[in-house]
Amino acid sequence: MGFPSLIFTTALFLFLCSLSVAGGVLFSSLKPTLSVTASFKQGQVLVAGEDTITVTWSHNKTLSAGAASSYKTVKVKLCYAPTSQTDRGWRKKNDDLDKDKTCQFTITTTQSNSGGGPIVWTIERDIPTAAYFVRVYALDASGAEVGYGQTTDAKKLVHLMEVRGISGRHASIDITAGCFSAFLVVSLAGFFAAEKRRRTNRG
Repeated sequence: MGFPSLIFTTALFLFLCSLSVAGGVLFSSLKPTLSVTASFKQGQVLVAGEDTITVTWSHNKTLSAGAASSYKTVKVKLCYAPTSQTDRGWRKKNDDLDKDKTCQFTITTTQSNSGGGPIVWTIERDIPTAAYFVRVYALDASGAEVGYGQTTDAKKLVHLMEVRGISGRHASIDITAGCFSAFLVVSLAGFFAAEKRRRTNRG
């Protein structure tokens, strides 16, 4: 192998290695420096496209003044609870936030300060049926996550809400279908009664 080929091979190897190790911020590296509250109650069922939630957040006591100065923006996210991630690869948790699919829905992104909100958010119509919690990420000037807070505990088992997604059927359709079914039942009953009378008269 000639010297130029050796240089090319080495450069290619280093490039591929850099791709393999490249990734986003690891969630496990973040500290829970924000306190987050939301208006829903544990297990409350809310309807997509109709109901609202109110979210607030603030710096907690674990955050130093120096670290707080690096918080430039916050991103408020709606996140799947573990019970709604099981056997669903498209919602799979990953420690690498670039690959994590837990928090797919952005509620808002805004400037960071010591206290934020309240944000009143109408649950969007395309939010699917599932169990959820709210997480707030603090971002630095480069847009990288540097801290977080969430409405649930570390295991994501408490203070969860249920969203009932839109199935695509409307109440008017259900009412029409019900009326049509009732009409068929009455019509069939009338037909059989008339047929019975006709046979009786023949006899």
